[in-house]
Amino acid sequence: MHYQIFIQSTSPHNFIAEVVGMSNLIAEGTTEAEAIMKIKASLENTLATGKFINIEVQQPENVPQMKFAGIFAEDQTFDDFMEKLTLIRQEANEVSD
Repeated sequence: MHYQIFIQSTSPHNFIAEVVGMSNLIAEGTTEAEAIMKIKASLENTLATGKFINIEVQQPENVPQMKFAGIFAEDQTFDDFMEKLTLIRQEANEVSD
């Protein structure tokens, strides 16, 4: 299995590694390689003592926003609209900087 690891340098000799999506798995090392080695060992230990399962959760019946879900699914102009909106936002951000 492949897992994404986020590595952050907090000082020249301190690196923190965290498994993306599993915030309880954090390791620290004096080098990036050491932090990676430690987080890999922690992840392997966690996976050896636990497991992933899939569950189904019932959605609440009265979610007002759901009436809008998928309303643009068949709109062929929606992608163009989103591209233009992105450009407008980029221009607005450039003006405000």
